[in-house]
Amino acid sequence: MAGSFSNFLENKLLDQLLGGVAYTFPATIYIGLATAISGDGTTFTEVSTSGTGYARITVTANQTNFPAAVGGSTSNGVAFSFPTATTAWGTIVAFGVFDSGTVGSGNLLLWGDILVSGVPTPKAIGAGDTASFGINGLTVTLY
Repeated sequence: MAGSFSNFLENKLLDQLLGGVAYTFPATIYIGLATAISGDGTTFTEVSTSGTGYARITVTANQTNFPAAVGGSTSNGVAFSFPTATTAWGTIVAFGVFDSGTVGSGNLLLWGDILVSGVPTPKAIGAGDTASFGINGLTVTLY
């Protein structure tokens, strides 16, 4: 798998486009990390917050943070960094974008595998590591 909109967001977009039911997009999004994911993001096993230093990143939804899409794709225009891990977080396999900053709450909107040069590349995060996405390091593409 490479990534996808969640079933939640797919349904909201279809309801708005075809059913005329307005969906209010979040003004703030939250980026999280997963140690496991299955299906269409139906199981997103997020890093534990219990004594690990982990928290979702808060990002204002704007074109500074995510410049205008071109060719069905956009990437982050600024670097995003998570808090420094106080204990090991495990092996990170995917990122997720949520509508809530609280781990374990809100709706997963979209997710994607952690990739290096287009290849799924899980990344172990140990104590003292700081997980981050450099500029253009987090790309979302619609096919």
